[in-house]
Amino acid sequence: MRVITAAVAVGLVATGCASERDKDGDKGGDKDTFVFGAPGDPGSLDPALANDGETFRITRQAFEALLEHESGGSELVGGLAEKWSSNPEGTVWTFNLRQGVKFHDGEAFNAAAVCANYDHWFNWTGTYQTYAVSYYWQTIMGGFKANEDEETPKANYKSCTAKDENTAVIEVNEPSANLPGGFSLQALAIHSPKSLEAYAKQDATAKGDAITYPEYSQKAGTVAGTGPYRITKWNKGNKEVSLERFDDYWGDKAKVKNLVFRTIDTEEGRRQALQAGDIDGYDLVAPADIKTLESAGFTVPTRDVFNLFYLGMSQEANPALKKSEVRQAIAHAVDRENIVKTQLPEGGKVATQFMPETVDGFSEDVRQYPFDTAKAKSLLAGAEEEGLSLDFCYPTEVTRPYMPAPQDIFELMKADLEKAGIQVTPKPMKWAPDYLDATEAGSCSLHMLGWTGDFNDGYNFIGTWFAGYDKQWGFKDPKVFAAVKAGSVEADPAKRTEFYKKANEAIMEYLPGLPISSSPPAIAFGKNVNPPNVSPLTQENFAEVSFK
Repeated sequence: MRVITAAVAVGLVATGCASERDKDGDKGGDKDTFVFGAPGDPGSLDPALANDGETFRITRQAFEALLEHESGGSELVGGLAEKWSSNPEGTVWTFNLRQGVKFHDGEAFNAAAVCANYDHWFNWTGTYQTYAVSYYWQTIMGGFKANEDEETPKANYKSCTAKDENTAVIEVNEPSANLPGGFSLQALAIHSPKSLEAYAKQDATAKGDAITYPEYSQKAGTVAGTGPYRITKWNKGNKEVSLERFDDYWGDKAKVKNLVFRTIDTEEGRRQALQAGDIDGYDLVAPADIKTLESAGFTVPTRDVFNLFYLGMSQEANPALKKSEVRQAIAHAVDRENIVKTQLPEGGKVATQFMPETVDGFSEDVRQYPFDTAKAKSLLAGAEEEGLSLDFCYPTEVTRPYMPAPQDIFELMKADLEKAGIQVTPKPMKWAPDYLDATEAGSCSLHMLGWTGDFNDGYNFIGTWFAGYDKQWGFKDPKVFAAVKAGSVEADPAKRTEFYKKANEAIMEYLPGLPISSSPPAIAFGKNVNPPNVSPLTQENFAEVSFK
């Protein structure tokens, strides 16, 4: 299935180069190029193969889904579908599509294109069925036409029918709390049918936990969406992805012609680049820098809280973690309040469960695990695990909205655990793909990860991790799985919220990992920039950006 053909040609044009900016004498980029400092590299130019925010930040400018979120908010609105509806059971979804939409390769968007995409994902085989590769498809739609692994979830996707040129009907086997929100995901954004034909000639491969992604997803030239920008170049050596305005875009045209995402993996490096005028904006501003930048004339909006940071524990990686006393000892050993006070921006909060309090389903009655080193030691002794040794993976070359300084946070937790008598072996890994693949595979005894909600439903948080067996955690507890599942199939919103509360209580009683915090991430823009509306979902639309 892979080997790029010349079926689709999306021009390989380099944009926003240094010589153009220097010519204008404007360090922030000329008026046709907006340069954004990203915290990490993308993993793929095909969002269907991704599960990380840095990939989606870029692909969101080029690909659109059936539904989107309102600019700067979390309310679902029409995307490539102007209107949508479902039957009372929530198993048949009808989309009335926008007309006059074109893909970047000139192909017309229609219902047949929608169905070609959904059927393409449903028919994935081999490495594409690996959880780390098809994470979002499996999360939203379950498994595939022919599952190749008994641990792959049962398929919930049933069919897609082009009722007419502008009406697509998607059927699922059972109602799900993931719908309609899942129809807004970048991983389910719509690609040109010609692109899909090229994709089918290439394969992803895997060797152990290491995954090699298909060639088309690692360089520009094949992927084609309908968004306001088209991807023109991925210069991995310079850690830059370039995009160019798509002049045939159906909606409001992008205000800036060229868009460049440049990876600068330290917060200090991004701040200095903005202050020097080398970039026009960057994400995940360090809490201590917000007032400094604002006083110097930079715009530094703070997003609303919609994320969760946690300490993951993999029972597959270390059998000692199967003991509830060990997991509880780890929970009591970590000083979460100190992490919030020293590492997060103003407004950060200690998490008591695996969703922020801004999401319906948050429970006030979950079991608590206050910081208590002595109790941690006592629990370890009771479990006969004194002198326990655990490897602890943490990511490098990245910062995340929920995790602004990974190494600093790791060092704090490492010190806390060692005070409780747990020996920690550090395992730093490059964020993409090494760290993401390793954590998804359950290869790390302890690891740090988090989640920014994709859409506003509690299941998008707890269902992401605890709807069933997941190698990241490596546990099987029918009580937890049943509690989470109960909310996922309840159609009544009020009843669903109550189910989520009970699920949060069951999760925190079992304690598969430790929720650490929720935080409001800040994003900065240059003095000459009119910024986009900032999104609590970190789904900024850079077509809204302009220069003053």
